[in-house]
Amino acid sequence: MLRKFACRLAALPRLLVVGGACLCAAKSARAGDPVKTEPPSTLDVPALLTEARSLQQQYRESAALARYEQILGAFPRNYEALWQAAVLSARIGSRYTDESQRGAYYTAARQYADRAYAVNPKGGEANYAVALSLAQQATVQSARYRLSLYKSMKPYVYRAVEYSPQLPDAWQVLGRWNYRVAHLNLVERAYYRVFLGGTPAGASNTKAMDALRKARALDPCRIQYCYDLARVYSNQGLREPAMQVLQEAASLLPMTSEELEMSRRCRRLLDELEKG
Repeated sequence: MLRKFACRLAALPRLLVVGGACLCAAKSARAGDPVKTEPPSTLDVPALLTEARSLQQQYRESAALARYEQILGAFPRNYEALWQAAVLSARIGSRYTDESQRGAYYTAARQYADRAYAVNPKGGEANYAVALSLAQQATVQSARYRLSLYKSMKPYVYRAVEYSPQLPDAWQVLGRWNYRVAHLNLVERAYYRVFLGGTPAGASNTKAMDALRKARALDPCRIQYCYDLARVYSNQGLREPAMQVLQEAASLLPMTSEELEMSRRCRRLLDELEKG
């Protein structure tokens, strides 16, 4: 009960926009607000960063991306604008069903992420942005290239949580990477052995669960973290812990259409486990 209240209290700034066009996160993929072009000497970067962050809190992600891109047009090495533009490009791209559109956003995400990493290679956010862009690119690539991307991700996912241990999204990506690599099939393992010098070492289900639990501890109001952790628990035969996480997810308030869909998935999975 306390968790439900705390999550709703934390969501109050976001609830202000639920009644309007910001209810659906998918709508943030529409064209952003018009962006005024200003000479670099008059560009108020702190104000634009503040506005971009506010737009993100309102789920107006395309508009936020436009603000970051406006900053980068004048200051191409602005670290926050670079890594945030990478993350937003990856998220917006994931909402497209057309692979060419998704691929274009994922390519942009990778470019922004690489630039952020070049500016600050010891920045946890930059390492997270690179890892996320690689993970998203893997979804639109051939099986062979996808396996290469998984191997490339490893140093970034671990550096992300090392340099920014309070970034829950980084822990989520680490958890997902561990689980995916720990569940390579025989053909994938053979390909790694023959062409890529072996599978990425150290991945395990235990590390996946630890990372996802950490993500939830840092942000207990994210339904996505509940679903990810419950799926891993379920697939490992840990029925009771999975059901507990899913029951906690049922008390969380979905803020976007994506979270609403994730909430429904949690309900379906809980129903399956209760019947089993």
